[in-house]
Amino acid sequence: MTLRLIPTLAVWVVLAALPTVLGLWELAMFGQLLIYGIAAISLAFIWGQGGLVSFGQALFFGAGAYAMSLTAKGMLPGIPESPWLGLFFAIVAGAVFGALTGVALFFGKGLRTAYFGIITIAAAVIAERVTTNWRYIGGFNGLLDVPPLPLPGGLDSADPLAGYLLVLGFALLAFLFLLAVERSPFGTVLRGIRCDERRIMSLGYFVPLWKVMALALSGGVAGLAGGLFAAQFAFVSPAVIGLALSTEILIWAAVGGKAVLMAAFIGAIFVKYMEGYLSETIGNYWLLVTGIAFIAVVVLFPEGLLGRVFKLPPPARLRRD
Repeated sequence: MTLRLIPTLAVWVVLAALPTVLGLWELAMFGQLLIYGIAAISLAFIWGQGGLVSFGQALFFGAGAYAMSLTAKGMLPGIPESPWLGLFFAIVAGAVFGALTGVALFFGKGLRTAYFGIITIAAAVIAERVTTNWRYIGGFNGLLDVPPLPLPGGLDSADPLAGYLLVLGFALLAFLFLLAVERSPFGTVLRGIRCDERRIMSLGYFVPLWKVMALALSGGVAGLAGGLFAAQFAFVSPAVIGLALSTEILIWAAVGGKAVLMAAFIGAIFVKYMEGYLSETIGNYWLLVTGIAFIAVVVLFPEGLLGRVFKLPPPARLRRD
């Protein structure tokens, strides 16, 4: 168990040490990459544990980003202007959107496998069109000048070092939270649903409710990532809630390792970093290279590039003597 933990612990140690070797610009960039990593683990949780392949994860990310922006800018009637309150609402908005999506798709007849993915694609497209035409939340142009998160000592999250450490702290909390859920009895039931949903139902579990709760937890973490995105970039636009970002999140998790939180986290950082590097070196051809690489990884590495590296043993109660 200890040896299997070493790669995961090493990642957090390296990330914590980055401020000692990187400049301010690089720190700001890595802070943004960590936000994408949080979004990736939110998808890896429901994909790896519950077998729910969501093509609309940006719905929850975008809900969090807009909730953060509207609250921080004082645009919600009766709610004080507060970036920290906005971040809280970002988590709540993501969780609520996740729960509502789950209720709509899992209750009644219930959607499974590819049908769930198809509906989430449609939902992401619809959400992007709605935000594009909704003037109150900025329409096509989005919302600008979103204030950063204030910090002690007169600092705020716009400061590269303070912002990086803040996002790193939230990334660690999100990772530990989802890891704890994965290794709890709740996570065990989700894995059972992924493997044999009918058998879990025969054991007396109301599967739709468990899926809704899983999607709400995933949505809350994605909403956190969206709120941090709005604070770090100081703006939101319809692109943060649409199909393009949802597809990117799916690629990050698949390349890193869809069933392992840390693998998906590193996958997001690696893929997003390589996108920037390739766009500077080969121009628009970076999309072609990224697409080919994604296909190759899915075919040759079903567990992702890093799935086996960061895979942890099952909880003690599930191990054989």
